[in-house]
Amino acid sequence: MIVQLVTSFLATSGFGILFNVPKNAIIKCGLVGMIGWFIYFFMVDKKIDAVPASFVSAFFISALSHVFAKKYKTPVIIFIVGGIIPLVPGGLAYDAMRNFVSNEYSIAIELAAKASLIAGAIAMGIVFSEVFNNAIKQGVSVRKTKRTKL
Repeated sequence: MIVQLVTSFLATSGFGILFNVPKNAIIKCGLVGMIGWFIYFFMVDKKIDAVPASFVSAFFISALSHVFAKKYKTPVIIFIVGGIIPLVPGGLAYDAMRNFVSNEYSIAIELAAKASLIAGAIAMGIVFSEVFNNAIKQGVSVRKTKRTKL
């Protein structure tokens, strides 16, 4: 587990460097990616399929990214993009293409479908987190306006 966490931290931090993330945010990006990978790895280890595990992990990555963005006054996209890097099903997509080239279409279609489902789950996790975050902001805003009117 420690090796998984360290590797995900290094991968996320490395992509942060590639994406020209501000120097003071590289460690924080690595932390977001490491926490997201921990959630994913824990769920898969508990025999939960990769698709819902990716959804939940992406949701928490996006939620944590909002917290970090607000706390450190940094754009949220910096943390989200870096954080989802460990979840991206690149190896699965590569295996799908390799099987297409090898004329093993049934395996290729199965792998491509799985990669597409995981990618969609990551996108939906981010979207649901955005909606959840906006709903919380609107709820706080409504409460503040009601208090000022009283």
